[in-house]
Amino acid sequence: MALPKSKKSVAVKKSQSAVAGGGRTPGRRPRKAASRSLYTSAEVHEIFRRFCVQRPEPKGELDYVNAFTLLVAVVLSAQATDAGVNKATKALFAAADTPQKMLALGEAKVGDHIRTIGLWRNKAKNVIALSKALIDDYAGQVPQDRDELVKLPGVGRKTANVVLNVAFGQHTMAVDTHIFRIGNRIGLAPGKTPEQVEQGLLKVIPAEFMRHAHHWLILHGRYVCKARKPDCPACVIADICKSKEKTTDIPAPLVPIAPLDERFPAEEFFLF
Repeated sequence: MALPKSKKSVAVKKSQSAVAGGGRTPGRRPRKAASRSLYTSAEVHEIFRRFCVQRPEPKGELDYVNAFTLLVAVVLSAQATDAGVNKATKALFAAADTPQKMLALGEAKVGDHIRTIGLWRNKAKNVIALSKALIDDYAGQVPQDRDELVKLPGVGRKTANVVLNVAFGQHTMAVDTHIFRIGNRIGLAPGKTPEQVEQGLLKVIPAEFMRHAHHWLILHGRYVCKARKPDCPACVIADICKSKEKTTDIPAPLVPIAPLDERFPAEEFFLF
């Protein structure tokens, strides 16, 4: 009668099998890396050159007065429209534009200001908590480091990247739903996760365009390469685009676009 195998001998055999299989545990599939961009370096350069001609100085659509209010605005924008956030934060930022003032305002009053925004109760808690953390741990200043930013309540990688790019000019890529869609739809930086798309874009976009690349892609996704139906006739890169969904190879005229606040007066913009 054979003796039962000890746990130690089973563990040794598993280890030997893993080595024989190239370091992998049998039956476990290796993770697939993100696919490569469909574009050459020259094509990517031309894409962003055209975006630069269209919008030489692109701006985000969230209103803010300093790095702290930008951080708060981005936290509040999760699952909410920029226009809706701007409407709620106009009075809030007039009353509290520093962590100290926000903490003094208190959670209840912050909640009163942002009641029209989705998930406002939880967001009010996060705004107060992150304000306190900034005071306690960073002398009231917004840190210029992603690892430090994501420690703050309500702040994820995307929010941190927005703040680092917009407030501090760092070459970051905040992948929202628009950028994730474009990265995959046109094959610029395919990926199954926002972080894969982020890394793909950081790899292919020329350094000279990285400062504004985040805004160019968001605005392109919001107004041209839309989710339900891309407006290909309005696309300045239609001839370069490799999307299977595109309806034309003729690019739109490459002319500068007026800033949003010039095309849509504030009181009208809020209606959208």
